[in-house]
Amino acid sequence: MSDTLIDVDAVRLSYGARCILDGVSASVIAGQTVALLGPSGGGKSSLLRCINGLNRFDAGRIRVGEHTLLPNGEGNSRATRGAVHRLAGMIFQDFQLFPHLTALGNVMEAPVHVLKSPKTAARERGLALLERVGLADRADFYPRQLSGGQKQRVAIARALAMEPQVLLCDEITSALDPELKIEVLETLEHLQNTGLTLLMVTHEIGFARRAADQVMILADGKIIERGPPSEVLDRPQTDRTRQFLSQVLG
Repeated sequence: MSDTLIDVDAVRLSYGARCILDGVSASVIAGQTVALLGPSGGGKSSLLRCINGLNRFDAGRIRVGEHTLLPNGEGNSRATRGAVHRLAGMIFQDFQLFPHLTALGNVMEAPVHVLKSPKTAARERGLALLERVGLADRADFYPRQLSGGQKQRVAIARALAMEPQVLLCDEITSALDPELKIEVLETLEHLQNTGLTLLMVTHEIGFARRAADQVMILADGKIIERGPPSEVLDRPQTDRTRQFLSQVLG
């Protein structure tokens, strides 16, 4: 489909004898928010890292926009990986901000050094992005001076600075207190309303139910169920999904 932004086709990944991804196939339509749920160790973070080109995989293929990643890095040129990184911005659970740079410096870093943007233009855009995530007054603060929720919003602004078509969010609220989670989730909902595509690994069932267009359940290396939140979360079809949801929802 021409509007399919991400297409994962029969991807397999193993570490030694342990199978992490067992023939996973999935697609994400441009403009959609997709919540990727499942038990810990089921392969969710590994799948995101494969999509972003951070992890090699053993079999299958992944298309992001017009660029295709092949198994074992074969034919995946540096230019292809760079293009995928720009199209699919990655946001991590542990923020991964540069501690020696201010919030604005973190947002400016990649545009200046990767995209070769003039510093004046990168600064202007960086300030606009910090305002977009509600941190205009924290531009000159260092990561050590920010709360966890503020650090994660800086990380979102940093990813947006590369003008990606999709954000890959890897459990970005799991290390935050409930109040700080709300800050970050509200920011994501605002971005969603602008038409940005989101693929989120999350345990926030309420957010998935409210904001996701599609929910995928990844367990034991396979996507065992997918569909609208009202179907997957309220009327699960597999025992494994029902087991997972009962553990998460209590």
